[in-house]
Amino acid sequence: MEISGNTNVIAIFGHPVSHSLSPAMHNAAFRKMGLDFCYIALDVHPLDLRVAVEGVRAMNIAGLNITVPHKEAIMPMLDKVDPEASFIGAVNTIVNLNGKLVGYNTDGRGFMRSLQEESIGVEGQKVLIVGAGGAARAVSWYLAESGCDLSIYNRTPEKAELLVNDLAINFRNVRHINVLDELAEADIVINSTSLGLKPGDPLPFDPAELKPGAVVVDLIYQDTPVIREARRKGHKTLNGLGMLLWQGVLSFELWTGQTPPHEHMKDIIFKSLG
Repeated sequence: MEISGNTNVIAIFGHPVSHSLSPAMHNAAFRKMGLDFCYIALDVHPLDLRVAVEGVRAMNIAGLNITVPHKEAIMPMLDKVDPEASFIGAVNTIVNLNGKLVGYNTDGRGFMRSLQEESIGVEGQKVLIVGAGGAARAVSWYLAESGCDLSIYNRTPEKAELLVNDLAINFRNVRHINVLDELAEADIVINSTSLGLKPGDPLPFDPAELKPGAVVVDLIYQDTPVIREARRKGHKTLNGLGMLLWQGVLSFELWTGQTPPHEHMKDIIFKSLG
């Protein structure tokens, strides 16, 4: 990749962000397609976010990915937010259109593509989401739209109730539960919490209570303890790597108007993880 004064710059804002797999994934796709783009990671402290956003306009950065802790805080700083991202309450992709910054969220659609890739169907299934934060909001709309029977549990019931009430404006197949007594009835169980990221984290639910044949999904992109335990008990499992890949594919399409080589991007992710 030869970088010149004409190269389109894409960046990811996060804090911290040095662990991100996105630069390797996207730069490999740019090279493969011969596009004059480059992707860099920028660690932006929350107190500096507004200044950094103005810098995007000033330096004509072509687009952004946004990761924690900025996905929600950046929204009021944009010129326009896609309706999907507005419902989710978070942005993960920004396109710079001649100085006008437009925010999108590709996480939910990326998640559904990852399920399709693994032949995991959700229509007519009983699906349980554990957690009601930003990740749950990103995937719940598409799950509800798919025609599943969707339940949402959160340790703080009010947060799950708020999400369900927002979904209920458009869907009738969603409800919140206050205890995990439906775990044994679920066909698909999704951990959308951060439990499993840190050593010593408790399990978000007990895999021993799952019904035979239940599918366990974790939105965290490494194999977490709950994924490993569920797999040990014979359950089909899926971590968040597919979601990472496909949300990136969709972001790439928004920035470039072209479809990237997703198999090549997937290979790069696996190589980056060793």
